[in-house]
Amino acid sequence: MQYSFEDPLALILLFLLPLIVYLYRDYVKKRKSAALRFSSIKTLKLVSPKKNIRLHLPFVLVWVAICLIILGLADPHIPRKTLKEGVNVILVIDDSGSMAASDYKPTRLEAAKRSAESLILDLNPKDNVGIVVFESGASTVSYLTPFKDKAITKLKAIKQKQGRTALGDGLGLAVDMAASIPNKKKVIILLSDGVNNAGAVSPKEAIDFAKLNKIQVYTVGLGSVEPVVLGYDLFGNPVMAQLDEKTLKDIAKETGGTYSKSVDEDTLDEIYKNIGENIEREIEDVSIKDWFFVGALLTLLLNIYIIYGRYRIIV
Repeated sequence: MQYSFEDPLALILLFLLPLIVYLYRDYVKKRKSAALRFSSIKTLKLVSPKKNIRLHLPFVLVWVAICLIILGLADPHIPRKTLKEGVNVILVIDDSGSMAASDYKPTRLEAAKRSAESLILDLNPKDNVGIVVFESGASTVSYLTPFKDKAITKLKAIKQKQGRTALGDGLGLAVDMAASIPNKKKVIILLSDGVNNAGAVSPKEAIDFAKLNKIQVYTVGLGSVEPVVLGYDLFGNPVMAQLDEKTLKDIAKETGGTYSKSVDEDTLDEIYKNIGENIEREIEDVSIKDWFFVGALLTLLLNIYIIYGRYRIIV
């Protein structure tokens, strides 16, 4: 276990401990010399080693108490593998026209909503969750909230749009939302099945914004094993679904997240489950200075008992 100190300068006081031992030994020597000077051989009694140890015990206990107090003043901390403040988790979902494709049942969008709901239910109680959707632009579905049931209700209400894909706008809005509640780790989970072809914010600008706010972004590319026809153009040519994996990989790589590709409902469910389980939670340092102060108090109480109690020592 690793220890850290909030106020390490207080540890300088530990250098006083050897000095205290030296002064005590000097005091004992002078007291013995004075005792011999005023005692006769007849009245002088030998002190047994056991008795001698007991005579020095009060000093040892006071010395230990001083040591504990100094360590307490340095405010020691130990790591704890829980995050008291929780995590801000933003789900960013593509609801552009291509998400109406039926290669996922009943549609890509509905499958994405179902997997997102499972992830929300698995979050820790102190985590906040928010939801952003994007097509030709981006909009907020649910602001950050610790109330998972309310976020799920709004998630289920997301409707299919017919616009294009403003991926940069969606990520940018999510970063802004994630940073709105400070002192929490921030994570964005972005799902898209298309190529950025709309919006005012480019993916590169959104990446820089996320890095500036130290936000980790997990990206999910929603595709299919076989080519998917979304419709036909004016000349009767098929319009195929296109997934921009390079951009999604760049977002994840630049922000410290991971990229995953889904090819069906099962892999999509598994991806969201893994992301939820593997969200990196910062280690919280907990102060244990009170332990040292209590230890010092108990040591001093023991010292008082030894001096004045039933088996008291005359000092």
